[in-house]
Amino acid sequence: MSQKAWERERALREAAVPVDRRKQGSEWYEPGFSAPAGDDLIDMFWESKVPGSFAPEIPYLEMVQALSNKGYNVSTAEALIDEGITLHRSGDKDGLRVLTARLWNALNTAQRDPESSYFTYEHPESWEMVRAAMSDVQTQQPAKPPAGLDQRVLDGWIGQLAGASFGTAIEGYTGEQITAVYGDVDSYITEPETMNDDVVYELVFLDVFERMGRALTSEWLGLEWVRQIPFGWSAEWVALRNLNMGIFPPQSGAFQNPYSDWIGVQMRAMVSGLLAPGWPLEAARLAYIDGVVSHAANGVYGGIAAAVMVSLAFVKTDVRQVLRETTNYLPQRSEYAFVYTSAMRIVREERDPAEAWRRLEKQLQRCNWIHAYPNIAAVIVSLWYGQGDMTESFRLLAKCGMDVDCSGGLAGTVLGVMHGVPAKWADPIGDRLETYLRGKEELSIRELAEKTSMLVRKNW
Repeated sequence: MSQKAWERERALREAAVPVDRRKQGSEWYEPGFSAPAGDDLIDMFWESKVPGSFAPEIPYLEMVQALSNKGYNVSTAEALIDEGITLHRSGDKDGLRVLTARLWNALNTAQRDPESSYFTYEHPESWEMVRAAMSDVQTQQPAKPPAGLDQRVLDGWIGQLAGASFGTAIEGYTGEQITAVYGDVDSYITEPETMNDDVVYELVFLDVFERMGRALTSEWLGLEWVRQIPFGWSAEWVALRNLNMGIFPPQSGAFQNPYSDWIGVQMRAMVSGLLAPGWPLEAARLAYIDGVVSHAANGVYGGIAAAVMVSLAFVKTDVRQVLRETTNYLPQRSEYAFVYTSAMRIVREERDPAEAWRRLEKQLQRCNWIHAYPNIAAVIVSLWYGQGDMTESFRLLAKCGMDVDCSGGLAGTVLGVMHGVPAKWADPIGDRLETYLRGKEELSIRELAEKTSMLVRKNW
């Protein structure tokens, strides 16, 4: 019997020893790079390394794992994995193209697994249905934006970039392997880099929001992705492929997208919270509009959670209260809400964060390290036990491992808005954001924050 995709991926991750980033630089895209295509893309998806940390990945294996997590029987696809790896390593490009086509067919024709609990949950498919599925939430728009808006938005952006920069060097590894190489990580491992593939989506969102305000649509946002973003990973790659074929939101995020429950919206929806400070329902709506471009169901709900956390951080002083109230803004009978409330129950029960994470990691062991579920669990552990301390929260994220730059970006935004960013984390970032988007190669973080605050006031 073939090994389950999740078992193979987990074994790969547990065996991966971090490349020591104190000795080796990253390999991020250069502005204006050519997106891989054809045989180059196929080879990349059979064997890759994360640009910032060099963690190993096999995206085709991860597709199979992801579809299994969504409640489908993927045994036919699983049986092709070994052959695909062998063909890739032997350099048989003709055979690999054929095998990869067979793999895609197996994924696209997979049937629901009757033993999966996935379809016992409710996953509303429109904003109106998502809104109706929430608990008792604040619906009224505040009379005005919160006090201290400019500085708090700036601290939110700096906190996000600090958390992402902290996590970039260690993402994709287990907490145990990170500790084995780096020890107890409570500071930047290297000179912090703001270059990553997360923030570019937020910058594009801001561009559309500047043009359309709160009337922005998923369709126009998707078209701006086509205009500005040359390449994406996992769910965003599928979405860009769909968009370029004329498949518009919400289908662009759902159609033949195994990754649609992954972390992509959860990693980038902080901008929705910054644009709706103290107005969590609006933050959730903006995150939904953004989310369906590239994700569906639980992946979108992850973005809602991230946006709501950031929005609430403007009006709360206790991070645990933020975590508790965020629960109300999730579709209550969704699997994402189940995972979120389960994580909240466990952190309430356990005094030791290590024990809480051990339980959560075991519960979510079938999920990939880029899936929304284990990463929101890591954020909850980080913020609950960190109790407002950014250094302690980041240290706990390193102990959890997973997608540390995405989780660090969310935790850093929440804590930056709520308490400001300590000099230890802010000073090395400075005022420069680097991206691979044409025309946005180098940006002033201060000017980015000023633009964000201006748009909040203009559209209030």
